[in-house]
Amino acid sequence: MPAKQRVTFVELTVYQNTVPLVAGYLEVYATQDPRIRESFVFDTLAASVSLPAQDLLGDLLDRDSDIYAFSCYIWNMGLVRQVLGPLRAARPQALIVLGGPQVMGHYREYVDEGEPRVVVCNGEGEHTFYELLLQALADEPDFGKVPDITYWAPGAGVAETERTPRNRELDAIPSPFASGLFDGGEYTFTVLETNRGCPFSCGFCFWGAATQSKVYKFDEQRVERDIEWIAKNGVASVFIADANWGMSPRDVELSRHIVRMKERYGFPTSITIAAAKNRPERVAEITDILVKGGLVTSQPISMQTVNPTALELIDRSNIREDAYTELQRSLHERNTSSFIELIWPLPGETLASFKAGVARLCRMGADTITVYPQLLLHNTSLHDQREALGLVVERAAADAAEADVVVATNWVTRAECDRGTWFYYAVHCMHNARGLYHVGRYLDQSGIVPYEQFFTDVSDFLRAADSPVPRFFAESVDTADNYSLLNIGKVAHMVLQDNRAEFDELLAAFCRAQHWWADEAVPLLLEIDLLARPYIYRRDVALPGVGLSRARVLDVSKASIEIELAEADVAILAGLGVVGPGGGRRVVVTHPLEGKMPYPRLRGIDYNAAYCHVMIQRLRTLLPMIAVHGPAVGEISYAGNQTR
Repeated sequence: MPAKQRVTFVELTVYQNTVPLVAGYLEVYATQDPRIRESFVFDTLAASVSLPAQDLLGDLLDRDSDIYAFSCYIWNMGLVRQVLGPLRAARPQALIVLGGPQVMGHYREYVDEGEPRVVVCNGEGEHTFYELLLQALADEPDFGKVPDITYWAPGAGVAETERTPRNRELDAIPSPFASGLFDGGEYTFTVLETNRGCPFSCGFCFWGAATQSKVYKFDEQRVERDIEWIAKNGVASVFIADANWGMSPRDVELSRHIVRMKERYGFPTSITIAAAKNRPERVAEITDILVKGGLVTSQPISMQTVNPTALELIDRSNIREDAYTELQRSLHERNTSSFIELIWPLPGETLASFKAGVARLCRMGADTITVYPQLLLHNTSLHDQREALGLVVERAAADAAEADVVVATNWVTRAECDRGTWFYYAVHCMHNARGLYHVGRYLDQSGIVPYEQFFTDVSDFLRAADSPVPRFFAESVDTADNYSLLNIGKVAHMVLQDNRAEFDELLAAFCRAQHWWADEAVPLLLEIDLLARPYIYRRDVALPGVGLSRARVLDVSKASIEIELAEADVAILAGLGVVGPGGGRRVVVTHPLEGKMPYPRLRGIDYNAAYCHVMIQRLRTLLPMIAVHGPAVGEISYAGNQTR
């Protein structure tokens, strides 16, 4: 009996200890055929993209496989490129299969002309990979019989086989969870699919290679069993890879099932969703279920832009503004955080319209505003229209990735794009991380300085400052490193932990240099902001890095600071909604301790960035309570939703 051929799946992920779901799908689908089971042995190399290329190459060569199958995405394609050439040179007889959204339809970008042993998959992988394995068994393999691939055909050049319709019967793919394929592994993160497809056609998106298409669902009982496997096997974090969680009524019950499994097994401990944008009531219900179950502490609201011209150009419609306002009210009543997701710079968006949109969202009570740079993704409509829209890209300086960051459009120059990015860093520090939250809110509401100008002035000040935080911003802009999700978490880590005192000094220096510093309320609000800046880790509170003049410190405890203010200053704070009504001059700022991890002092910023990114998006759980003591019996009168 001939020796079995070895197949190695290669999954290079952002998060450590990730369930290799793609490899699982490919293996369980193919091995339904006894010919495949009898002729091949499968293994998976699952590693972080931080793995050095030489170590990855050494591991691949040690396996001495007949077939290597790579899952290719923007975050790992640079690393794949680094090992592809040496692997081909060392294993010339091996078949290499490239699949995933980064390579689909882009054979010529990744495969050298005349290369006969590298194949690119252009669609869903399960059936295509199965057919490739059948050809690998043939005495004379004929890749022309394999659907949905591009390959080099001797004598004919680059050849592309027939594109086939998407798989309508998803349950024809067995569950790799239920198959036992992942049993015994130590995993902390997994993707969970309950369906495939997305009916929308947002120009920047290529969700699951199935945008603007019908949604096909896995059987509900199968999904429930997969969720139980995840819980029973102690997988802590789950990303539900549905483009619109909450679009289907069954998503409500599936969310309840996740909570039940957590109550039974203790896992998972966190869930991430891409919420359906046109079902705010159902999504709010789901968020409430997951929040009460201890799985979600914030609701994402994906807007991408509030500019009508940009929305039209990217073929997208947003949640209605009145519906958003009602959603925010409902979330605030439940003390549930939310975060709005935007993209900068989209076609049709100017620097002025971007600033105006962010300012409007701040006025509407947004907890956190997350702005991602626009990435020009393969196979999207914006990629096809890049010349007409004037999209100029810069490759992010990350060896493992292959991220093309848009730095200019027909509506925004490169310099304006940079200014918009700096503007967002100001928003992130002043609004999201509450650096000058009360100061900015007062200036905007009183008509002294609108948010648009306030955040612009902050960004101009930071660009001219010589300090660790603005230097980090400058390097991120220069290298397009802000493409990474971790960049936002790194900023939160710096301004709320490692560089907290230095950033206090920057905040004070900025305020004192402005014409509105003479306003009676501003110095008071600056001191309140310094005292109320949240702590992102569980640690003892401390006095700000600059001295206080309006507040007299009475006591500092593990979680709170008590100050004394003039009666007139307490009246100012009450009038602005910072504290509730009531007499007395003693004000207590109490920071929550629960729900935070201790600061891992032996770990660097890269390790902590993912945690900080998540925490800043669940802001309401971090915000302190600001209270004034009554004059007679020391009763505490709390502020309303304005503060927390």
